[in-house]
Order: sequence, then C-alpha cells, then structure tokens
Amino acid sequence: MARYLEVHPDDPQPRSIAQTVAVVREGGLVAYPTDSGYALGAAVGNTEAVGRIRDIRRLDARHHYTLVCADFAQLGQLVKLDNSAFRAIKAATPGPYTFILPATAEVPRRLAHPKKKSVGVRIPDHRVVAALLRELGEPLLSSTLILPGETEPLTDGIAAAAALDGAVDIVLDDGRTSGPEPTTVVDWSEGYPQIVREGAGDPGRFA
Repeated sequence: MARYLEVHPDDPQPRSIAQTVAVVREGGLVAYPTDSGYALGAAVGNTEAVGRIRDIRRLDARHHYTLVCADFAQLGQLVKLDNSAFRAIKAATPGPYTFILPATAEVPRRLAHPKKKSVGVRIPDHRVVAALLRELGEPLLSSTLILPGETEPLTDGIAAAAALDGAVDIVLDDGRTSGPEPTTVVDWSEGYPQIVREGAGDPGRFA
C-alpha cells in the first residue's frame, strides 16, 4: 500500500518533503503534483523505477522520459542548447512545458531516445516540486501520470492514491486540483521547435 502524505501547496512541510525525498533516494517511486497534473518521479539512476513507470503507463521503448530540473542552470547540464533554443526556453521557464533536446553525457543512455539520443527536460512552476528538487539536490526522473487509455493526467492526490495503490511508494497530495492538461511538448532535437503535443503551455510562442 502506498503511503499518502498531505503537504501545504504554498509552504510545503519540510518533514513531508524530506520523507518523500528519502523514499526517492532509497529507490522508491512517488506520485507528486505539478503545474500540469500529477507525475511519477524517481531518482535518475533508478533502473527499476523506469520499469515500474513503463508498467503503470504501458509505455514502449521509444517513450521520452523527462528530467525535471530545479532551474535553468541544472537543465543546461543535461541537454545541448544553441543560442536560439537557449533564449526561447529560458524565457518560457519555469512553466508547463517539456522540451526535447539532444542529451549530454550527463544523461544515462537508457533514458535517452534510442535513435535521436535526446531527452525531455522541464522546469515546473510549482512550489511543492521546487521543494522536492531542493531537498533532492539533483534532477528527478519523471513521467506525466496519464493512465492507459486516458489522454489527460490525473489531477488530484485522492484520485492518484486510488488509482496507484500498491504501484507506487508515496502519493504526495497538496490539496489542490491542478489543470487537466499535460505539458506542451516542444521537440527541439533537430535544431528548431516542433510542437509534439499541445497542452497547458501556450504553443504559440514556439510556432
């Protein structure tokens, strides 16, 4: 059975954040709120968690996992950015966008796309996520919590706990119902922006 932890949305309790991060460091899988629905999160080096995420969402090997970053400096260590990408992405973050970019050597090969050698990165605009990342001190391996057969992510902790009982180790609930749209996904791996998925972020700024 997954642990269910409530946390304040604007001033997350350090104890709950520390407990969640401890589970991540010990190899666990957590469900947590973001600015565009719930997501599944684990340590970047956690091979088992990748399999658990794949099983929950029924993903194939071509799926782009996302590395959730605390800030733009951390993001820049994980992906290669030319000048145009740097300016546009920096202006759009933090926010409900996921960017697919060529991965640097800092990214484990199994997390990059097998052919493109790219990876998804994002910086959420969400205080609970920011607190988790500060405590963890490194990016969080993540995937939007869209269940098989659905097109939108789960948007509240109670629904996530009911759907994932036994499949994750912790469900972190900030008491808010986030928007039903997942992130807008922008593929910049070919050197120019391509909108892969329209979601919570305004795609017009990358058109």
